[in-house]
Amino acid sequence: MPETHAQLQILPLLADSLKARAECFQSGHENAFRLFSGFAEGYPDLVADIFARTLILYNYSSPPDKGLAAVQTAQRYFLEMLPWLQAIIVKTRKSAKLSGRRGYLIYGDKPGQEIKEAGVWYAVDLMMNQDSSFYLDTRLLRTWAAQNLAGKSVLNTFAYTGSLGVSALAGSAKSILQLDKSKKFLQLAERSCRLNGFSTDQVSTVAGDFWSLTRHYRLEGRLFDCVFLDPPYFSATGKGRIDIATNYISVLNKVRPLIAHDGILVAINNAIYVSGAEYHRWLQDLCSDGYLALEEMIAVPPDVTGYPETIKRQPLVDPYPFNHSTKIAVLRVKRKDIS
Repeated sequence: MPETHAQLQILPLLADSLKARAECFQSGHENAFRLFSGFAEGYPDLVADIFARTLILYNYSSPPDKGLAAVQTAQRYFLEMLPWLQAIIVKTRKSAKLSGRRGYLIYGDKPGQEIKEAGVWYAVDLMMNQDSSFYLDTRLLRTWAAQNLAGKSVLNTFAYTGSLGVSALAGSAKSILQLDKSKKFLQLAERSCRLNGFSTDQVSTVAGDFWSLTRHYRLEGRLFDCVFLDPPYFSATGKGRIDIATNYISVLNKVRPLIAHDGILVAINNAIYVSGAEYHRWLQDLCSDGYLALEEMIAVPPDVTGYPETIKRQPLVDPYPFNHSTKIAVLRVKRKDIS
């Protein structure tokens, strides 16, 4: 059978990506990583992720039918090269139907329900949302949390499925409060805690509005040693509006009063069209009063960014001094009310 145009175009790219990620594959096939980052690695309409023994193929084509050949080619190739795969999901990001964006199981009987990263178990629901319920780009931040938050009280705002809070608990954090508007998402965070045998006395989950909850905690005078701030790109409720390309700093300022003296604010901005230089400038402006200090920028791992030998295409907007549009900054906080 003659090779199709899609095969000729994408097969060499998939082969290169697989070779570059040789160290990502672990003997038990329990971990999660990006197998093909099409935006950077030469085929923007396709992304492939591994979650234990489940493969997720994201079709970004518009119209979606334009990407079917590439998806089918990737499916055949990875099944041949990775015979241990037990399930494949296709998510059609430009689908008119929510079910298409959440994904269809096209191979196997059941997708995986948990993954293991750095010795920590995380519950996943790979078809609950249009993403995978677990963010691969913040892997090194989870490592940081496990290594730096022992004995600390942690507030994880916009927690989603709570992986940052779970990683902090794995690193012996004293207490975790996970906030998200969706109880369904937080139930995955709770399942992750059960998978690891964490004490229920250490962790709380609260479903509700960010603006109302943070105001309540400010009025209570409640303080945390570390606050994670990873808001969605856009969100609006009757209490407030988030657009991280235009009003990120105003959202950040809502959580600053909740951080104890010498505490930590982890500020994440993943707006593609906000350059790294612009975000860095926002943070430097905040630090100019002496009550915040930028201590560290945490990188996105290379399976997500692409490797030097596989990158074929530069980002739409330069992320420097960060290495990806997911821009992660660790800031040290001083309080004005401390003499």
